[in-house]
Amino acid sequence: MNTIPDINIVPFISVDNMMKLVLKVGIDTFLRELAGVIEEDFLRWETFDKTPRIASHSEEGVIELMPTSDGKLYGFKYVNGHPKNTRQGRQTVTAFGVLSDVGNGYPMLLSEMTILTALRTAATSAVAAKYLARTDAKSMAIIGNGAQSEFQARAFKAILGVDQLRLYDIDPAASLKCQRNLEGQGFSILICKSAEEAVEGADIITTVTADKQYATILTDNMVGPGTHINAVGGDCPGKTELHRDILLRSDIFVEYPMQTRIEGEVQQLPSDHPVTELWQVMSGLADGRKTDRQITLFDSVGFAIEDFSALRYVRSKLAATGFYERLDLLADPDEPRDLYGMLLRCEASMLSTSPQKIVS
Repeated sequence: MNTIPDINIVPFISVDNMMKLVLKVGIDTFLRELAGVIEEDFLRWETFDKTPRIASHSEEGVIELMPTSDGKLYGFKYVNGHPKNTRQGRQTVTAFGVLSDVGNGYPMLLSEMTILTALRTAATSAVAAKYLARTDAKSMAIIGNGAQSEFQARAFKAILGVDQLRLYDIDPAASLKCQRNLEGQGFSILICKSAEEAVEGADIITTVTADKQYATILTDNMVGPGTHINAVGGDCPGKTELHRDILLRSDIFVEYPMQTRIEGEVQQLPSDHPVTELWQVMSGLADGRKTDRQITLFDSVGFAIEDFSALRYVRSKLAATGFYERLDLLADPDEPRDLYGMLLRCEASMLSTSPQKIVS
């Protein structure tokens, strides 16, 4: 069995090792366990440092830093969102993250987070639906069948038992891709010709589109009583998916209001429009779903605590799985004050193994 390296060597999880780790654990088990860790951290929400993500916006997209700490561990994620990347054969979203020891400031983990973000987003969506969707919900419409869609489907099935999918995307090839990738996973899948057809009879509606613009993926007449809406795609200023009238009919639940009011669907509403924080519902401090006819909306934009939970979870799996590399990231001089001496010793070592003089 592998052990976690000493504090001077940082475990690094590459994309390849992340995939192997997820498959070793099992996708469904990974999602369920990750959801459990996310829920644990939401239940201690008040212990965390919280700030809206630090964003650098351009006409091409956005680059963001998402930091948080619980006083013992510090974590952050670097993530981008560039919708045009798909046309260039690149990912819309890429990410990496760091988890550190608050006590000494040393990083304890460096990890890819492109795959991990998709998993934590899906797990968070399903955790929210556990509190907000009807308990008998078994069918879900997924509008937008890109990189996130299969993860959302797997999480809702693993955590809530949702096994009927109604897929729609403006690109039919995306829906066929999603259907193909989910074959043999116990789903009943219908590819629909329109968003209107997709939402017909669906208990849960997940919107997860990528365009960076105000959009109307759902109109008011498409959402019936008792529906739970999982709005994932709207996650930056100027990018929304739902008609404003839907918001006015819904009870709205958010991660962190200061961030969601800037980036979420509620950016369309006055700044004092009532929203409920999801952690309060989980903690029993606020109501979630109260009736079977209530329309609930999880206005999901993603928050740093979810990434913190994901990094904390994968780090807990390293010793048992061994899917990491030892990264020589931290200088470790024999005498902490003699950093320059490390250079001299390295120079001496290089000269002893090579006759060529090192030129400054």
